[in-house]
Amino acid sequence: MYPAIRSDRAGTISESGGTTQSSSWASVLTLKSLVASSPMPFRWRYMNKLHRMGSPRLALLLVLLSCVDHCLSASCVVDSFSVKGDFDPKRYAGKWFALQKKDPEGLFLQDNISAEYTIDDDGSMSAASKGRVTLFGFWVVCADMAAQYSVPDPASPGKMFMNYQGLASYLSSGGDNYWVIDTDYDNYAITYACRTLKEDGSCDDGYGIVFSRNPRGLPPAIQRIVRQKQEDICMAGEFQPVLQSGAC
Repeated sequence: MYPAIRSDRAGTISESGGTTQSSSWASVLTLKSLVASSPMPFRWRYMNKLHRMGSPRLALLLVLLSCVDHCLSASCVVDSFSVKGDFDPKRYAGKWFALQKKDPEGLFLQDNISAEYTIDDDGSMSAASKGRVTLFGFWVVCADMAAQYSVPDPASPGKMFMNYQGLASYLSSGGDNYWVIDTDYDNYAITYACRTLKEDGSCDDGYGIVFSRNPRGLPPAIQRIVRQKQEDICMAGEFQPVLQSGAC
């Protein structure tokens, strides 16, 4: 059921004798939000209401914007994201330093993050990671974590599932997807996880990390690649730098 829209066409009289359209513009703004959130057939109904309010150009603009928004949302469907093709865990093994991160909701390592990946005898990958975290709002400690990785679909080795454990009672344990979006194995890697999905298939709560073999940073050419990959997973502008001071 969709709410009925009522517009005030009369407006009010200003001191100069002109007619203001405050009530109509309030209705326009209400319609704008409805256009953006409604299925396409209902968007045309609201557009017609805007036409009757004397704003045909605005109505067309709002519909176009809502269509663009719909297309952008469709391109952010998590299952459509590409990962590193023919991912090779043996080449990925070794130490990586986090340079940038986009945090999920809740507690997350804040800086001096690093991870050492190893390949076990059975060919599976595991990791020992560490980083600083603030507990109870004031207690800053270096936290040690362990993780084991499995590959649900052998056809997509870059899409793994990670089981992780905090190596102290105050640290959490759980499981997340661990997707290697891209890596050249020698310089950089960008990983991604989505914890919860929206109804349209886009991510509601996710995180990503940009890793480097060198804690001092990445050259400009690789930074451009990383920025493009961040756009590909709909996280452009959401990553924050990670301090690497050697504190952990």
